[in-house]
Amino acid sequence: MLNRSGDGFYRALGPFDSFDDVMQRDLYRPLPEDWIIAVTDVSHSTKAIEQGRYRDVNTAGAAVLAAISNALPDLHLPSTFGGDGASIAAPGARSSVVKDTLARTAAWAEDVLDLTLRVAVIPVADIRAQHLDVLVARFAPSSNVSYAMFAGGGLAWAERELKEGRYIVPRAPFGVSADLTGLSCRFAPIDTKNGIILSLIVISRDDPALFAETIQELLQTLRSNDLDLRPLPAEGPLPAMTGDYLDHAIKESRRKMLFATWVAESRRAVLAWVGARSGPPIEGFDEARFRRELVENTDYRKFDDGLRMTVDCSSELADAIGARLEEAQRRGACFFGTHRQKAANLTCYVPSPTRADHVHFVDGASGGYAFAAANLKRNVASFSEDS
Repeated sequence: MLNRSGDGFYRALGPFDSFDDVMQRDLYRPLPEDWIIAVTDVSHSTKAIEQGRYRDVNTAGAAVLAAISNALPDLHLPSTFGGDGASIAAPGARSSVVKDTLARTAAWAEDVLDLTLRVAVIPVADIRAQHLDVLVARFAPSSNVSYAMFAGGGLAWAERELKEGRYIVPRAPFGVSADLTGLSCRFAPIDTKNGIILSLIVISRDDPALFAETIQELLQTLRSNDLDLRPLPAEGPLPAMTGDYLDHAIKESRRKMLFATWVAESRRAVLAWVGARSGPPIEGFDEARFRRELVENTDYRKFDDGLRMTVDCSSELADAIGARLEEAQRRGACFFGTHRQKAANLTCYVPSPTRADHVHFVDGASGGYAFAAANLKRNVASFSEDS
């Protein structure tokens, strides 16, 4: 029997392993009434991205999930990464821990990365008072991990409340930080192998049934082509060839890296790069196994009140997807936004490199979901003006 309250709710959900089933509503279950939803986003992320700071923005978004996981290590909580923010659901009994952890993460983001991370925590009961819901399913891209899928409209409403300045959790005092153990950004940008890294967001417009049909058709179009759409090479990404200031910021809570530390980090990156080609297992860490798991575990497709995907495709396929979505938008099935770039960015949460349940969040390396969302907003505004 499904445990509908307490910490066991999400763990008790049976996962599905085919993303083609993501629109099947019988896979989703409503969150317990006494739970909360935490939503975050980086304020003025577009400006930061235009300044070339998208990896910083991604890191701030993923830091939320790492911090909550470290603060509540015994729980398995539904969450989703959105590029410039993240969302997570938790039992209301853990609300004080969640708020404190998010306040600490916001302080770290501002003090260390010079980014304003907005945070809101909203009771599920308040969402249902709006005649919306938060439905959750578990998608397992591999046998090692699962990612939460969200439906019901409640998560999108919560994100709008955050941006309107409601339910806000203030940041912690200067110098206070969260535990970000396991968060890392050690991989170089991943170049496209097919021509385009396409970031894509599609949301429902007027007719839920027509929207579901559109998503199924889109997934069929993607599945029927002969390209490997996963935005990673089969052997996994390469480590950065130089030390990474973001990793140092995560560890040391400061942006400036001393020269001696830079040398040490550079040496580590080079050794890891060489080990990726020749390395036998060292101290229980099998580089080849880790890389296989990394590719299998990567979160490049999701549903959180809308479809989000970051895929490696040809320009011809990107054109075909765009044309199909334009037509679907005209007939009232959806709104959409896309963004094209030449590389993907990977942000990782690895509690232990010897375990298989490490998770990896992928986004476009030069705008990604944030620019796709901006294009989506323009499409919504354009149709609103015409109506």
